[in-house]
Amino acid sequence: MFGSLHGILHAPALRPSFPFICSRPPVRTMKVPGLSADTSLRTRFDRIRQVTVALASPLSPEDMMVQSMPDASPGKWHLAHTTWFFEQFVLSRRPGYVPRHPGWMVLFNSYYQSVGPMHARPRRGLLSRPSLQEVLDYRCYVDEAVGEWLEAGDDPDLPALVELGLNHEQQHQELLLTDIKHALWCNPLRPAYRPDGWVARSSPSQPLRFLSGGEGVVEIGHGGTGFAFDNETPRHRALLQPHALANRLVTNAEYLAFVHDGGYLDPGLWLSDGWATVQAEGWQRPLYWQDDLASEFTLGGVQPLDPEAPVCHLSYFEADAFARWAEMRLPTEAEWEAAAAGLPVQGNLQEQARLHPQATMPGEGLRQMFGDVWEWTASPYVSYPGFRPLPGSLGEYNGKFMNGQWVLRGGSCVTPCDHVRASYRNFFPPHARWQFAGIRLGKDL
Repeated sequence: MFGSLHGILHAPALRPSFPFICSRPPVRTMKVPGLSADTSLRTRFDRIRQVTVALASPLSPEDMMVQSMPDASPGKWHLAHTTWFFEQFVLSRRPGYVPRHPGWMVLFNSYYQSVGPMHARPRRGLLSRPSLQEVLDYRCYVDEAVGEWLEAGDDPDLPALVELGLNHEQQHQELLLTDIKHALWCNPLRPAYRPDGWVARSSPSQPLRFLSGGEGVVEIGHGGTGFAFDNETPRHRALLQPHALANRLVTNAEYLAFVHDGGYLDPGLWLSDGWATVQAEGWQRPLYWQDDLASEFTLGGVQPLDPEAPVCHLSYFEADAFARWAEMRLPTEAEWEAAAAGLPVQGNLQEQARLHPQATMPGEGLRQMFGDVWEWTASPYVSYPGFRPLPGSLGEYNGKFMNGQWVLRGGSCVTPCDHVRASYRNFFPPHARWQFAGIRLGKDL
């Protein structure tokens, strides 16, 4: 055990005291657009890099090597790949730079065909070497090198590249947790990622109400200052028809009613590919719900199913089928973004360290727009009008996946607060269930 996740996330300046965390001297500040006036990019770099290691701290070296399915990656690979990203796209820009371990540039490349070959994704769990300690040493080496270059401040393009790398790192913080959750669930013992101090919060049911959304022409997409991925751009006009959105997320109790009503047995509720998947995979309930339909597997082990908490770990197919059963529909991403624009990014996010969706607290207006679960939308993941990917190899980051995927919005209980925003577009294939994904209902007016 490397340390305490809850303690790390709530410690001042998020600075863990692990023996393998690199110590650094005081640094002068470098400002980057989108950061507060008293935050340097170097400070942000150090904090985010250390949080990733803190999230891995409850895991053993054996845990860190497990790959439970091709869509997931071992924790050790996440630690190495996020470091590879900084070495490949930041440090390698320096004239004459030689990679620390040239062979690792193949092992920890994910899908960037234009920079060279890569180890097969389904076989990442076979990489017993390099060791976990060697990967941690690699992180320290790259952190020191990137930090020194940030201090030098002699490359005007460096801040934007580092900021992209940090947002990439935060995506892998989420994946590290969702991937290890799936791996631990595959163990018949159902071991917990965090067995001590499990925090759950329940509250009385909030009535489901529908709030009218805007209609007519609106602008969506990232605009102004601050970081955004290329797939959030350009800002453009969209036409909204009269509609309404649910004030909160769909709960476990509401989804349980769908299960009891034979929702997984009625082909009329499902898209054709969805019904074929239900039949092929034998789906009868959400991923991680136990046979008794009264408990579920969480990062705290098997816990009672809170009827008022948002249902999660649903595929797009399940979300769409539930909406049909409820005689509703899923919101479009334009409807969702128009409703979320201007709302503060707050909620049950990674910093709360609950690591599981929580029942909504009383309040007016739209609730749970950020945090708890990613919300499936009715929108396929395609480019915005006038979209241009990033230049060079980084153009492979998002654009080439605009095929056969669906958009999710709003972040989840494992999303960092400073990583998500109203324009953020997550995307997964429609059968994916291992992410913290759930449902907000919409309807036409």
